[in-house]
Amino acid sequence: MELRAYGIILRRWWWAALLPALVVSGIGFATYAQPVPAYAATLRFSAGLPPAAATVGGFDPAYYSWLSSEYFAAGLADWVRTGDFASAVSANLQPDGVLLEASAVQAALSSDYARSMLSIYVRTASQADTAALAHAVTRVLQTQNADAFPQLGGTPAQVLALDEPVVALAAPGWNAILALPLRVLAGLGAGLLLAFGAHYLDPHLHTHSDAEQLGITVLGQIPRRNGR
Repeated sequence: MELRAYGIILRRWWWAALLPALVVSGIGFATYAQPVPAYAATLRFSAGLPPAAATVGGFDPAYYSWLSSEYFAAGLADWVRTGDFASAVSANLQPDGVLLEASAVQAALSSDYARSMLSIYVRTASQADTAALAHAVTRVLQTQNADAFPQLGGTPAQVLALDEPVVALAAPGWNAILALPLRVLAGLGAGLLLAFGAHYLDPHLHTHSDAEQLGITVLGQIPRRNGR
């Protein structure tokens, strides 16, 4: 089928092509709710074992210090994602009068690392909770890491906070930004399928080419007049 034929079909069934997108847009705008404000803070840490624990006889101790630091930062990033860490942070918050369940703490935290640098991202719906959570995370990382890593032999590793947490209003997530446009695009796709489906099922002959496709010989054609 030529591109011109597609254009003819869409011109004839344009309302069917637009109908799903219009319905989706109408429902989306009618049910639209402003995204709930969220507050975020980023924490950065350097971590490593005490120099004596990283020293290996006959080898450069600095090399093993950096190597163990990188492994330990990776381990801390994994620990932050666990329920054990969330429970420890939740318990650490209670003396400050902040009551957050471990499940809420775990949902508010994410982590990453690069070499010996550990990054933790805190995000909640409350500015006060975000600030309190950031400080509790720092305390747990610095004082309870030996409980999570038996390799340390009960001696806490060194975890240094590189900056003070700054709580700021977080930008809306991509899901909130793109949800409606993606639904409209899906509606347009469904509309195109509906238009071509309507053309396929249409029993009427609109042009001489429609008749010729059925094997009917067209002897003549009455020209259009007055748009009819």
